[in-house]
Amino acid sequence: MDAIYQHFRKDEAALIDHFAELIETARTEYRPVLTDFTDPRQRLIATSLVSADDDIKLVHFGGYPHAERQRIIFAPSYFSATAADFDIRLLQIIYPEKFAELHHSTVQGTLLNAGLDRDVFGDIITDGDIWQFFVAAHMQDWVTSNVDKIGRVGVHFTEHPLADYVTPENDWEPLNFSVSALRLDTVVAHGFNISRQRAKTLIQGGKVRLNFGESDAPDAEIATSDIISVRGFGRLRLDEILGESKKGKLRVSAAVIHKWSHRRVQQLSQKTN
Repeated sequence: MDAIYQHFRKDEAALIDHFAELIETARTEYRPVLTDFTDPRQRLIATSLVSADDDIKLVHFGGYPHAERQRIIFAPSYFSATAADFDIRLLQIIYPEKFAELHHSTVQGTLLNAGLDRDVFGDIITDGDIWQFFVAAHMQDWVTSNVDKIGRVGVHFTEHPLADYVTPENDWEPLNFSVSALRLDTVVAHGFNISRQRAKTLIQGGKVRLNFGESDAPDAEIATSDIISVRGFGRLRLDEILGESKKGKLRVSAAVIHKWSHRRVQQLSQKTN
């Protein structure tokens, strides 16, 4: 087990221990064990822990194909999971579409400020008009009973079958760049085409989140599957380390969502015309 820790960041040790306990429970009790919603980096760690284990397997699902946030099941190798085993509900936000506009950050902020942990709800998706999100089944009644506004907009929720999810906008744009080191400030600077000093100021000002958690350390180490959110700029996902250039820099494959994508600008223009 000690060899596992050296492949990950020190601050991920607690998560490794947690997953190891769940895996051991699945092994000793011969049953599936379900986690909360996880991000891509957490699933990479979980996959590493079971990769050499013939008795335990990992399956994950977030309510729809290609979900960013997904629940994991650790289970004996013979277990066959269905969508129902993940205990996920799809809630649609009912709001006055003609008179109000929702934003991802507002929806997420409302749920968090209402008292929900980020681990108990999954992706927030929209096709530009309809807004939906996925939530752990045991929190569905709490959400519908305790949240009646998103921002200043009055809302309520209706449950839909998982198959009724909307086709979400996909604003991820591929991006390749080279960095001298996989530091948070360096990756933010290259990902959003700003100076490293400005990136450092944003980080120290509490405007940058790493894997949905606050990070105020400019020299924080970035790794594959990390997701970086920068207030006012957008989000960046590190997909792959491609290798080292002749000048000794690391070549990185990533994807980025800018705060105001070209597609969103076009949609807003259409609504106002």
